[in-house]
Amino acid sequence: MKTRKSALHVMASLCMAASPVVFAADASGPPPGFNPAEMRAAMEAFNKLPDTVGTGKYPALKEEVASLPDHVIYRPADLTKLGKEKLGVLAWGNGGCAADGAGGRLHLAEIASHGYLAIANGRILSGPGAPPATEPAMPAPGAGIPPPATKAAGLTEAIDWALKENARPGSPYFGRINPSWIAVSGWSCGGLQALQVAADTRVHAVIIHSSGIFNAGASPIPGMDLDKSALAKLHTPVIYILGGPTDIAYANGEDDFKRIEHVPVMVANLDVGHGGTFMQPNGGLEASVAVSWLDWQLKGDAQAAKRFVGPDCGLCKDPKWKVQRKNLDAGAGK
Repeated sequence: MKTRKSALHVMASLCMAASPVVFAADASGPPPGFNPAEMRAAMEAFNKLPDTVGTGKYPALKEEVASLPDHVIYRPADLTKLGKEKLGVLAWGNGGCAADGAGGRLHLAEIASHGYLAIANGRILSGPGAPPATEPAMPAPGAGIPPPATKAAGLTEAIDWALKENARPGSPYFGRINPSWIAVSGWSCGGLQALQVAADTRVHAVIIHSSGIFNAGASPIPGMDLDKSALAKLHTPVIYILGGPTDIAYANGEDDFKRIEHVPVMVANLDVGHGGTFMQPNGGLEASVAVSWLDWQLKGDAQAAKRFVGPDCGLCKDPKWKVQRKNLDAGAGK
């Protein structure tokens, strides 16, 4: 991040767990260049977009189910078309740790369409199927960051539920999930949630979007006990997908990359800022990279691996991306 204070401004805004997203300003005002009207208009336009089914061979849907409250599921619409292919599982933390499990719907549907069960914290609070939107209340000047609307435990609940469904006769997921194909991911504050859960030994891939652990001591987010020591608990390859120098999480994500030495790690920067490509069709370039990382790390897809490894890796040669790698060739998937 450019500064800790600007980081907190945006983290506060995203933690408000409502749509449209509104930035919370403390006494020193919002981050430089922030335009609340433009942000509100962008979110209103995003909410009007239809759901998409992704570009993979399994058109996806989103849904809520009674057996997993406060989560939104993205999956292939017709599970029978999987045949003998197994599903991977991605547990997702929303931007701002918000309660809107549809905030990343284009991104998560794209992942699901490639044979994954993606599960986000929260409920459907934006886009198709959402209740009427209400304007979120702005915190008082100087009030600080409100507590996150969701917790990292929600990602663990998603993994637990998926594995139980895989073992439950009569479940639509019975025998359809590979228990070794488990990943965690998230955007911004949700990326911190993913890092909290990444130590779970069931997790075999990690993707962090526009996030990184705060550089100065413990996390300032209420209820989030996370500092740089958590990086030592990573046990699986991890990729940081950042939005370049204008991304408020850039410094923190880059610092995480520099500190990680014991597992394969990559940082890939796309010059799009903190918002990433989540509002672009099918989740844009970030979703494409996320799918390839999952396919490589979980399924051992050699073609997908070519985007990340070797002197002429796909992202290395792509002028839109700037990448750094450590120990990555040793981090092949299954």
